[in-house]
Amino acid sequence: MNRPTFDSVQVGDQLPALQLAPVNRTTLALFAGASGDHNPIHIDTDVARRAGMPDVFAQGMLGMAWLARVITGWVPQSQLRRFDARFQGITHLGNAIHCSGRVVEKLDHNGEHCVRIELKSANQFGQTKIVGEALVALP
Repeated sequence: MNRPTFDSVQVGDQLPALQLAPVNRTTLALFAGASGDHNPIHIDTDVARRAGMPDVFAQGMLGMAWLARVITGWVPQSQLRRFDARFQGITHLGNAIHCSGRVVEKLDHNGEHCVRIELKSANQFGQTKIVGEALVALP
């Protein structure tokens, strides 16, 4: 795959999307171990139910990591200059998440050619879970 360049990218271009398998307990447990986020609301059904939730649900940082994969699947991580996210919904067990990105601006930033990327994750029902934005330097 040819890496994008500032001249080859246009506002409106879509980044390659990421479609994930439905969230399951194994994924949550593995992410807890890898990240060190052992908050029991994400791995213990009893704790989640006492908090008013129907069951455990995905860690917010797991959802943000999935969005980051959209960016790093398009360009090397070393080209990422900023990455922001806003959590808008809980990712429940069984949610099959679709992550997407779109170029919304071309600009010069701190002497580099950059693009601003709008990011979004949603489940199979079209419910938005996370929206974000990234600034990526392009040669």
